[in-house]
Amino acid sequence: MTVNDQDPYSMDNTDADPEETAEWSESLDALVAEHGHERGREIMLSLLKRSKELHLGVPMVPTTDYINTIAAENEPAFPGDEDVERRYRAWIRWNAAMLVHRAQRPGIAVGGHIATYASSAALYEVGFNHFFRGQNHPGGGDQVFIQGHASPGTYARAFLEGRLSANQLDGFRQEKSHAGGGLSSYPHPRLMPEFWQFPTVSMGLGPINAIYQAQANKYLTNRGIKDASDQQVWAFLGDGEMDEVESRGQLQVAANEGLDNLNFIINCNLQRLDGPVRGNGKIVQELESFFRGAGWNVIKVVWGREWDDLLTRDTDGALLNLMNVTPDGDYQTYKAESGAYIRENFFGRDPRALKLVEGYTDDEIWNLKRGGHDFRKVYAAFKAASEHKGQPTVILAKTVKGYGLGPSFEGRNATHQMKKMTLENLKTFRDSMHVPITDAQLEENPYLPPYYNPGASDPAIEYMHERRRALGGYLPERRTKYTQVNLPDDSTYAIAKKGSGTQEIATTMAFVRLLKDLLRSKEFGNRIVPIIPDEARTFGIDAFFPNAKIYNPNGQHYTSVDRELLLSYKESPQGQILHVGINEAGAMAAFTNVGTSYSTQGEVLIPIYVFYSMFGFQRTGDAMWAAGDQMARGFIMGATAGRTTLTGEGLQHADGHSHLLASTNPAMVSYDPAYGYEIGHIMRAGLDRMYGGTHSDPNVMYYITLYNEPLVQPAEPENADVDGILRGIYRLNQSTVAGPKAQLMASGVSVPWALEAQRLLADDWGVSADVWSVTSWTELRRDGLAAEEHNFLYPEADERTAYVTEKLAGAEGPFVAVSDFMHAVPDQIRQFIPGDFATLGADDFGFSDTRAAARRYFKIDSPSMVVRTLQLLARQGKVDRSVVAAAIEKYQLHDVNAGTTGSAGGES
Repeated sequence: MTVNDQDPYSMDNTDADPEETAEWSESLDALVAEHGHERGREIMLSLLKRSKELHLGVPMVPTTDYINTIAAENEPAFPGDEDVERRYRAWIRWNAAMLVHRAQRPGIAVGGHIATYASSAALYEVGFNHFFRGQNHPGGGDQVFIQGHASPGTYARAFLEGRLSANQLDGFRQEKSHAGGGLSSYPHPRLMPEFWQFPTVSMGLGPINAIYQAQANKYLTNRGIKDASDQQVWAFLGDGEMDEVESRGQLQVAANEGLDNLNFIINCNLQRLDGPVRGNGKIVQELESFFRGAGWNVIKVVWGREWDDLLTRDTDGALLNLMNVTPDGDYQTYKAESGAYIRENFFGRDPRALKLVEGYTDDEIWNLKRGGHDFRKVYAAFKAASEHKGQPTVILAKTVKGYGLGPSFEGRNATHQMKKMTLENLKTFRDSMHVPITDAQLEENPYLPPYYNPGASDPAIEYMHERRRALGGYLPERRTKYTQVNLPDDSTYAIAKKGSGTQEIATTMAFVRLLKDLLRSKEFGNRIVPIIPDEARTFGIDAFFPNAKIYNPNGQHYTSVDRELLLSYKESPQGQILHVGINEAGAMAAFTNVGTSYSTQGEVLIPIYVFYSMFGFQRTGDAMWAAGDQMARGFIMGATAGRTTLTGEGLQHADGHSHLLASTNPAMVSYDPAYGYEIGHIMRAGLDRMYGGTHSDPNVMYYITLYNEPLVQPAEPENADVDGILRGIYRLNQSTVAGPKAQLMASGVSVPWALEAQRLLADDWGVSADVWSVTSWTELRRDGLAAEEHNFLYPEADERTAYVTEKLAGAEGPFVAVSDFMHAVPDQIRQFIPGDFATLGADDFGFSDTRAAARRYFKIDSPSMVVRTLQLLARQGKVDRSVVAAAIEKYQLHDVNAGTTGSAGGES
């Protein structure tokens, strides 16, 4: 007995009245005999539930026997033509394998995966033929998350449908070099924007994103924006993939919200990429226990129809016991061996079980299939899942990795890495799939065995098209047509332009004030979706609780402790705020699905995700990359940013590098604004880029850092350089004093330090320094690199100049740059600066201290800017070298207690 099969009732086996117990057992026997196993299961579950209500202390059973959840007598009739479906499923399987095999031809050899789709072909085909609704369906299209390594099967189906050509198949993994275009290795919407909907190959992101896609559908319905109540989400996952933290970490969200529009199909081929998932245990049983405990409906599809008769004749449970106690490692071995081996090493362990197969040939024993390869069993599971109400459903389908590919592939540990077949493999596979291709065709060039497509007039292909027409069109398919929206007008941004008067507020609060007016914006405010990972009060967003309310499909069934307060906590099915808890991974999944609603649902939603900047790219950077792949649009607000601004929190909260991490994501447009009016212009331009309808690349996410350091927010200057704000740099303050010139460049919270340094340079050293607000180091770098590339590739064309170079062309003196980030952040633009350039930065780990002390320690405060500027001027011979040492002594630069830059206060 394995750990998964331990008796949950081992507390006490004493029976006070055996006679009465026997009567109850006989009643259960009679019930099952008359009404079947399914009814017996229903009664037992009902009794267990009642025992809990009566506080009897009987534990719920975490696992059931290692057999199908749906008994054979309760299976619905299969509605399709199984022979026809099996025929073109074989063609798809052949073409999927040939797509990968042909991609290994000499001179190409780009890799690929054969075994994953081979194990899951029946699972996909039952869905495509009978369940997955296309986007033309009256109830709206389903969302199907296709397992990344199974992409060849999806391409092969599209080939039979006429959606892809043989030439395109031959461009698998050759997206730039193949004439006529190629195919991406995995589901990548950004690379194939009319085909793929969801990027899934970064394992673990598919499961969590599927959960939040199902939530987004319910959210749209409950908010009254679109009725998505008839749509289903289907997520195909691997059993090895379920080891990922993201795969299991949000299961309770789906259960708590009753996401009965969500279905996980876990392809339990018992193998990871390198070997067995649970060699000594049973992954199906483990996952059943886990999902059941999380509140999911669990359907197991373990055995094919060939086992039904054996299980019916197994009256004393000998076979059932073998099934229960055999570990996955042995099951994997059985499928890599012969029927004789299975007879001896499985059935032979119990004479009663061996007797059940005494009339079976070795071939018949080897042909006892797993449930995930049986159309009828899979159909029954899918139908039950789609009709189940009140809970999400997981289907645990047992399969064989490399199924049908022959003994060299099936169940082998190395099958995931096997990408090509020998001539003998090809012939064996061809025969098992009954594909009408001759030996001569295979022998002509074993590197290029032909694809098979009988043509659109073939009855099987006509049947395939008919099924997709009945279900509302072809999948996967990505669309970008959406309901047009009116963007907010000038008045919405007035609050950002007017500043804070004499009140000191952080840029976080300046943003919140702007967000408040955006939420109030007519015909647009209801499209904004604030997303908060349990830090609303830190960011000041708790002000939105009473009116916008927190989204909860179950409403609020308790009396809030702060109900009498102005900012009381309020939950509602129509709530606008997604409050995801302490959960950045879930927040990013919510952002992705809300931010792609324009594509998946044809309705615009604007996610505005606010979080501690340290816990964004550093913790969920892979999810942000996938969001870029899925072409999500929205705003990611890195609040409490900076290495020295969040003074008390220390190392784990001190962000000095998020802009560097953001710069690695091509879909991210990053800004580090200093003032509220800059934020206003950036967000307005962002909304216009995403949904104004004129930009060539609207599929972007804006990363904007916010700080919690209070300061007087200035009003927008007259004739503000809006173009400079948006492109990354503008002159904020030009010095009017006489003296050697210098240029001070700063971003975010460091802009006031530069203004202080400007004053110190003028008052103490007679230096005339201009101050530049750099709103985006990264956008300036990208612009500069684009100019360099143009000049490199088109030497005869007019040369382009980097925007920052052009902007600083008339500026005299050395350039000194500072931010509350690492040196490497301003260093991004070094090559484009027209003069001597020095950067100050907060490298190393952060720590807890006052802002002034931390800035002095990192040498990024105002006096440090002054000294660095004087040093560069001395090198140029514009001031005496002794001035530098004098300044260091004057400002006590080596003494952390002498720092004065920055205010106290600000919530953390």
